[in-house]
Amino acid sequence: MTAVAAKPAAGSAMNPTAMVVGIVMLIILLGIAYVVSPSLGLMALIGVVIGGVLIGFGVHFVPVGGAPAAMGQAPGIATGVAMLAAGAGLAGLFGGAWAAASSSTGAGFFLAIITGGVGGGMMMAITCMMVNFVYVFGMGIPAASGKVLKDPITGDSQPEYKSQGTEGHGLPFVSFVGGVIGGILGGAGGTLIYIELLNLYQATLPNVMNISASQALPIAVSVAGTFAIGMFLVNAVLTAYNITGTIEGPHDPKFKRWPRSVVASAVASALCGLVAILIVVL
Repeated sequence: MTAVAAKPAAGSAMNPTAMVVGIVMLIILLGIAYVVSPSLGLMALIGVVIGGVLIGFGVHFVPVGGAPAAMGQAPGIATGVAMLAAGAGLAGLFGGAWAAASSSTGAGFFLAIITGGVGGGMMMAITCMMVNFVYVFGMGIPAASGKVLKDPITGDSQPEYKSQGTEGHGLPFVSFVGGVIGGILGGAGGTLIYIELLNLYQATLPNVMNISASQALPIAVSVAGTFAIGMFLVNAVLTAYNITGTIEGPHDPKFKRWPRSVVASAVASALCGLVAILIVVL
């Protein structure tokens, strides 16, 4: 039996035709939102798209090692891209939603976004720190990158600490910083999606369901939260396909694939966001 070599599923080269098609689709979806709801609906969809782009871009910073990392044969956290990104984003989303519910000032919007970013960043910082504890004290191996000769931030040399036959191991400092940045972007993006949908539902549900604003509030919170979580998972999975396997962080050559993921995230977020808007404006 002859083995069939698998073709690379996601090279670093961009496909101009696909990018143009994606941008055209995005414009069409925004146009539909403008037609059905030129004020609240369109603004909510723009916020959802921006949030989705932040998520898709942020996932590229997160150091993911998958199964090889569990055996100390690749740098990063021993789990999949989508699971790790969703965990960071949801931690930020919960923090941002709490801040949005607790704030009664005009700065509540920005406070919630910042809180969401901080929540996602803290989750990733704690995760990265505990992973290195396990690597160093549990497995007895240092953090070393297989992608660069020196850490881009600290300048520390890497080859001397990389075990033979591996792609590296642990979480080099640049990977740690990348994880925190990815958590911040993901948490802020997820929170932005939630807030935009929450504002839309708070304004439209009382008329749609013929109920008071106080009665509509818990429904708005639940539906906006459900859609925000769903959209976060959509963008995380899309980016996971773009990365295809493991990634060390912003110094990894795979990081250069982010433009393709950003366009895909924008289109997917616009489509999902349009569905979330149409349920209350039609």
